[in-house]
Amino acid sequence: MTPTKKTTVEKMFASIRHKQVAVHNRKAIYKQGKSATHVFHILKGRVKLSTISKQGKEAVVAILGPGDLFGEGSVSGRTVHLANATAIADCTLLKLDKLDIIKEIHKNQEFADYFLNYVLRRGRTIEENLVDLMFNSTEKRLARALLLLAHFGKDREPQLIAHPVNQDTLAAVVGSTRSRVNFFMNRFKRLGFIRYDGGLEVNGSLLSVLLKD
Repeated sequence: MTPTKKTTVEKMFASIRHKQVAVHNRKAIYKQGKSATHVFHILKGRVKLSTISKQGKEAVVAILGPGDLFGEGSVSGRTVHLANATAIADCTLLKLDKLDIIKEIHKNQEFADYFLNYVLRRGRTIEENLVDLMFNSTEKRLARALLLLAHFGKDREPQLIAHPVNQDTLAAVVGSTRSRVNFFMNRFKRLGFIRYDGGLEVNGSLLSVLLKD
């Protein structure tokens, strides 16, 4: 089998001292309130970042996939994790000490630019998610979440979510109930916006849900 060619970003992370770890589906990577000492780069799989209230209610902050980072708040001086990180598919991760990341930022301008741009994009996405949660309907929030999970591009071709998240997780992402998510997923399927075929396929026509009044 021909080895997969590494991307520029993968090469940058591979050049930093790291440990490659495998995490099975549903296993915790780190927990809310525990010491924040490492940054993780996802090579394969999906990771859920979530917070748990004192009443035990879960809110999903982000669903991340290959190429994404998490735990990066430790680099800014955060001493404990504000969220839980849990594998929601079998994952392969690069685990990097935050001190090694800081050293690389100081000595490697290309890596520093990448890391800063990534953190800024994540911050923008979190802000957009907050606005979405405050002002949009459950239907629109779910449509946006599915499009983001599918990394939907400008070509509007159907995109496959190879590791679909379950409806309980989607409900936590969009701030609704599982029954409401199930209702709209069935509607999206009936209208041809999504279909199940070796994964969850998201059609470009789902954008129409975001555009309607």
